[in-house]
Amino acid sequence: MNGTKEIAGRFREIILNGTWVANTNYKHQLDGMDWQIATKQIGSFNTIAILAQHIHYYINGINAVFKGGTLDIRDKYSFDFPTLQSQQEWDTFLARFWNDAEEFASLIEKMPDEQLDSPFVDPKYGSYRRNIDAMIEHSYYHLGQIVLLKKM
Repeated sequence: MNGTKEIAGRFREIILNGTWVANTNYKHQLDGMDWQIATKQIGSFNTIAILAQHIHYYINGINAVFKGGTLDIRDKYSFDFPTLQSQQEWDTFLARFWNDAEEFASLIEKMPDEQLDSPFVDPKYGSYRRNIDAMIEHSYYHLGQIVLLKKM
């Protein structure tokens, strides 16, 4: 299997359809969830909706780079989202999340394998592979939080 197809599959696994590492994924956890559960504040923790939007923020920002654009995302803005006010807003967000995640994986698959080890935007950010791996690892981290919040 070539490297880009393998890494794209690992990304799809955590967001869209896998169960190998965590026995679940974002789509399994979030699809069909009531927006009031997604936006429920528990103590000082981020809400499920904020965590999902946080991951989506990074997916969108990296997608822009994959499509030849600039890296415009900033960590300091990665939790700044307006509160969702309805089931329709939540469902619309989820549809966009799934579509953008699939686009992310598809863009990886279209890369030549050699690009994985090329600098990502600027050498200080490491390689494409390092950034994609970080996106996968970051997603697992927050998926664990989502699973725990759902149980609370």
